[in-house]
Amino acid sequence: MRVLFISANTEKINLLPMPLGLAYVAAAVQNQGHDVRVLDLMAQPDSRLPIRDMVQSFRPDVIGISVRNIDDQNMTAPRFLLDAVRDVVLYCRSVSDAVLVLGGAGFSIFPDAALSYLEADMGIEGEGEEAFPELLDRLTRRADLAGMPGLHLKGRGLQGRRVFIRNLDALAVTGVERFLSAYSGELWIPFQTRRGCPMECSYCSTAVIEGQIIRKRSPEAALQEMKAFAAAGFDRFYFVDNTFNLPPSYAKELCRLMIREGLPIAWRCILYPGKVDEELVALMAGAGCREVSLGFESGCERILKNMNKRFNPEQVRKASHLLAQYAIRQMGFLMLGGPGETRESVRESLAFADSLPLDSVKVSRGIRIYPHTLLAKIAEAEGRIPVGADLLAPAFYMVSEIASWLTETVTNWTAGRPHWIT
Repeated sequence: MRVLFISANTEKINLLPMPLGLAYVAAAVQNQGHDVRVLDLMAQPDSRLPIRDMVQSFRPDVIGISVRNIDDQNMTAPRFLLDAVRDVVLYCRSVSDAVLVLGGAGFSIFPDAALSYLEADMGIEGEGEEAFPELLDRLTRRADLAGMPGLHLKGRGLQGRRVFIRNLDALAVTGVERFLSAYSGELWIPFQTRRGCPMECSYCSTAVIEGQIIRKRSPEAALQEMKAFAAAGFDRFYFVDNTFNLPPSYAKELCRLMIREGLPIAWRCILYPGKVDEELVALMAGAGCREVSLGFESGCERILKNMNKRFNPEQVRKASHLLAQYAIRQMGFLMLGGPGETRESVRESLAFADSLPLDSVKVSRGIRIYPHTLLAKIAEAEGRIPVGADLLAPAFYMVSEIASWLTETVTNWTAGRPHWIT
């Protein structure tokens, strides 16, 4: 079959994201013998012209549309990003008779609500490397779609319980770098070695997207793919694993292999502050790590417990000083206004972050509420959101008693600190 994949995301939000997940699915589909094209709308001033030209020249049988972001997670002035995606879906329908299939991280959080809003034919919840080829096989044979894992049909819901891919080394990833070849220069290419997160932070949607069990590629397989990207001209990597250092033994082994191979690369990652020791940081620096996101979210131990974090402020401090010792740049994160937040805990968090050797700090006011999270259950119990709400339209948790004070306080605090971002 002829399959066109469209990355509908045009939102940069902190950095220019490459369509990594879509590239993996496209490679898997191509390796099954299908004719594949990829269209990334990120750099397109008008999405209609490139879609029309691609449809007219390629005549796809199926169009897969990747949905990355639902909104910008900004409580002060939230931007709902699905209207632009809906325009893409409706325009594809107007110029093509192809089956329209949704996928991507954003879709997987809100599958039925997003499918209804975007008016596509169907969508795949979760990983698409195995599900999309199976869907194409069924469509080719005109077989029944009932029971297919992870598939949602418009108006008919989930057809079969989604299945997580256990053996990531078995995935056909050959050719992924070709679908990202349009990117070059100073950009950081996303790279994933693990999926899933067991940490159960109260607000986080990762477990909804990837599951709670960590599934790992072998370090050797990950290294081989990094070499393929490096050979294709990419020398900057951004590990998009939810937490690079879980489990620590895996992260250390991966770093040792990168050091042994001597890859001329630089990279960045996300660190969980509770699992950092000097051996790990030294290996990261030796393997080419230049920057990390240190997601500690609060400097108040009580609030950390409310968020279900499994570390304390002193562990954060230790991690931050180790990173500074090995000249690894670090961005810290604060999420203020969640359950139990008070003026005292806010002041404690601001002072704590200010005491660390951070190169930059990102401060968020209010926490986006995602379905199937502990935060959603708390918000329901407190009457902040309706029970069972789909939450597609952005809803935020904010302790109302401190809302206006928090805005004024953060504004005044960041005014004299140019490396703090709101």
